[in-house]
Amino acid sequence: MAGNSSNGRFRPRRVQGILREFLQVEAAGGFALMSAAIIAVVWANTLTDTYHDVWEWEITLGSGDIRMTVPFWDNQSILLFQPITEHLSGWVNDALMTIFFFLVGLEVKREFVAGELRDPRAAALPILAAAGGMIVPAAIFAALNYGGEGIDGWAIPVATDIAFVVGVLALFGPRLPSGLRVFLLTLAIADDIGGIVIIAVFYTSGIEPGYLLAAGGGFALIVALQMAGLRYITMYAVIGVAVWYYAFESGVHATISGVVLGLLTPARPYRGHRVMEQIEHRLLPYSNFIIVPIFALANAGVVMTFGTLEDAFSESVAWGIVLGLIAGKTGGVFLATFLGVRLGIGRIPAGVTLPHALGGAMLAGIGFTVALFIAELSYDDHVLLDQAKIGVFAGSLAAGIAGALFLYLVARARPTPPMTTMT
Repeated sequence: MAGNSSNGRFRPRRVQGILREFLQVEAAGGFALMSAAIIAVVWANTLTDTYHDVWEWEITLGSGDIRMTVPFWDNQSILLFQPITEHLSGWVNDALMTIFFFLVGLEVKREFVAGELRDPRAAALPILAAAGGMIVPAAIFAALNYGGEGIDGWAIPVATDIAFVVGVLALFGPRLPSGLRVFLLTLAIADDIGGIVIIAVFYTSGIEPGYLLAAGGGFALIVALQMAGLRYITMYAVIGVAVWYYAFESGVHATISGVVLGLLTPARPYRGHRVMEQIEHRLLPYSNFIIVPIFALANAGVVMTFGTLEDAFSESVAWGIVLGLIAGKTGGVFLATFLGVRLGIGRIPAGVTLPHALGGAMLAGIGFTVALFIAELSYDDHVLLDQAKIGVFAGSLAAGIAGALFLYLVARARPTPPMTTMT
């Protein structure tokens, strides 16, 4: 989101105000997400058949093919649209979540233009921390599941759910330095970028070049219209829906189209309009309080009896996720942060100490939303998928509780010196 002055530059105070508003909405969204997840678990454990029947309900978009005849190509017809049939849960994951990823794209763009990622030295540390927090959990999961049928879920524990993290930090108010919130937010943005790349590269199959080319043409059209000075958001929204459809049919996961559309949105004032700010202000409440909770309702419902829990934790999939989120995230993020500061690769925000960084690394193990999303992409086998979901629940809950308790003790303790570089 961009602020402006008469010369079109960003005003720091406006950027800080936008950041505070974003964090407040994210914190409230975390509680909404938690409530939806609890409802999903209760629903799945009390009315199991009803839960699955609802989300497996098939919905078809369209009633027939739409074709266009090309006169200069021997009157050959090009297929522009064919009906799509998906389960309700599929529409949630492939369509509704595109809006969530669109907002992720906006946030990435804003961070590179006006946020911490704009300054290479300030960005270096959270990027390094995010890399450590992705590599180590993935390595732990892969080590436990190497050669097994669950190896496809290696990317599940790499994600950090910023909504839950911000929600936990909100409980402490001013007792924690604001720099810790900024650091974790920037880390989560860098983590999102890594997660998007993983989804695009490793969870894409059966590419259809024609549809992919059509999606690329849609992106090019958006750029051309921006260069021409057209600023009608409705027009871009229509093109965006078409791009989503062609991305969906191309074999690339459709949510990636949302990320690219977010990255194409102007971050700076565009012909006197703060386009990104207006769009994010309108969509963020819908995403945090409707779309993501619906995603949790559709995907968090797993039967949790003594038997299912015992079965899950007798297998390496659940343990790979739990250990990845708890030990992998904490160790990877903290070690990368510590080494980055000591070696002078990046700088830690003012007021953030070594214990703060360790507590933040623990909270980075809350990987709920994107972890569940990647789990759905990883497994067609419902047994493996349920094991993965239980692992996500257990790992995220343990990481959140451990991080919150540790930061509570840090907030009460005598202040410690801030982290410094090696001399």
